[in-house]
Amino acid sequence: MAVAEPSPSMEILVRDPDGFVIWHGLPFTNGQPRIKLDKIQCTSAKFSEDGSKLMVMKSDSLVSIYECKSLREIRSLQVPNVLAATISPRGSYLQSFQKPTSPQEKNVVLWKIDTGDSAYQLSQKNMTKATWPVIRFSSDEAVACRLATNEIQFFDPVHFSRGIVNRLRVPSIAAFELSRNVGSYVASFVPESKGMPANVQIFARGKELQSQPVARRSFFRCSSVQLNWNCDSTGLLVVVQSDVDKTNQSYYGETKLNYLTTDGTHEGLVPLRKEGPVHDVQWSYAGKEFAVVYGFMPAMVTIFDKKCNPLLELGTGPYNTIRWNPKGKFICVAGFGNLPGDMAFWDYMEKQKLGTTKAELSVTSEWSPDGRYFMTATTAPRLQVDNGIKIFHHNGSLYYKRMFDKLFQADWKPESPDKFGDIAELVKSVDLLKVEETKTQAPGSKSVQASTKATPANPPSQKPAAYRPPHAKAAAAVQAELFGGSPSGEVSKNALKNKKKREKQREKKAAEAAGDA
Repeated sequence: MAVAEPSPSMEILVRDPDGFVIWHGLPFTNGQPRIKLDKIQCTSAKFSEDGSKLMVMKSDSLVSIYECKSLREIRSLQVPNVLAATISPRGSYLQSFQKPTSPQEKNVVLWKIDTGDSAYQLSQKNMTKATWPVIRFSSDEAVACRLATNEIQFFDPVHFSRGIVNRLRVPSIAAFELSRNVGSYVASFVPESKGMPANVQIFARGKELQSQPVARRSFFRCSSVQLNWNCDSTGLLVVVQSDVDKTNQSYYGETKLNYLTTDGTHEGLVPLRKEGPVHDVQWSYAGKEFAVVYGFMPAMVTIFDKKCNPLLELGTGPYNTIRWNPKGKFICVAGFGNLPGDMAFWDYMEKQKLGTTKAELSVTSEWSPDGRYFMTATTAPRLQVDNGIKIFHHNGSLYYKRMFDKLFQADWKPESPDKFGDIAELVKSVDLLKVEETKTQAPGSKSVQASTKATPANPPSQKPAAYRPPHAKAAAAVQAELFGGSPSGEVSKNALKNKKKREKQREKKAAEAAGDA
């Protein structure tokens, strides 16, 4: 019988004004992190997407690469006047942007990390969020391309010396996004111009299909877009942003959520049930569902399937952020930024809320690679006070907290969720630690005393129900539709029947597992 490989440790990079350290993974020994790599001075640090390499900018002319397993420095590159640097998804290339000294200078350099040699160079006048990194790779580094005037240029990522090997012409293109699955598709954005609407188009990467888009959507009143691919390159979510809201309901403009599929089965708006802006959207790790936080406050949270059918409502609240854990089981809905930091943790599989808590002033937030912990951080320069790190269990209970005089960065080291085991055992053990939605009443309090009073033999007639406005009744009806209950809050017979069926299935699986053991 083959012995299963141990799960990788979940390391955390923590950077303050003196440099960065690497904390050894969770759970912490004696409740405190152990230092795996002593502090190294730097101005920035970034993991590669697969977690194999770590790029460290030590000064404005020195960039180092560390191998993450041993945390040993494997390459040091002298890059004078470097303004920005990034590492490719699998850690094969380092890309640097230098301050140009002349218009003809090739100030963008792609370095091959294993040799330290320059693989490709080009000129770029300035750097913006839309144009950096200049050369972009698919997750497996099988595709490399860049945005140029009226076209997307493709390279051979093995032999950059061949130069541009293919071109996709898109007049007036302003932004693009490669799909995640071996870069099999590319989405382009063309803004409004001379009375013509903006548009997003999806092209297949193969030469024979690039002349015609496989999907297209046009937008009026569109100043910018956010392009979000799912992991299997079958669906693209497009958040369309307009600087002006013609209805005058929002100072921040107007946003709409559109959905396009690569097979052409859907090109249109996602049917959101509440008016207002789209605050956040995220695909599940499997790419079969997506979650949206939307609407005027209190915002609504809905999960949709790949056909834009609503699957689950997570209620309303002061939310603008959603984080789906890598295993697809747990979801954190939160209100960060200018909101007070409320967080609600949900079990998507069981369709139930696990707990609520707060993480005020959080700037960054993310699930651990194994999906068991949720980390928030308050960092500078966004906030200069109350900097610190909080780590929560999947149900919202606080696991660890540390404050800093000043904190710049706190990141999990990326790991594939497939390297970690199932979290079913964790769920069983955490049942004892579940956080209640409301605080437990102290013994002897008025509410507890009232609840312990004996029920009279002839209970008084029931008081009439409080008035509920039409919109509240409609919301209750929607909840009933999605959860299988009734608008009055009573559970329907079908819902009870399905619940009992699920319990029997779990008991059967547990018995089979015990028999195998």
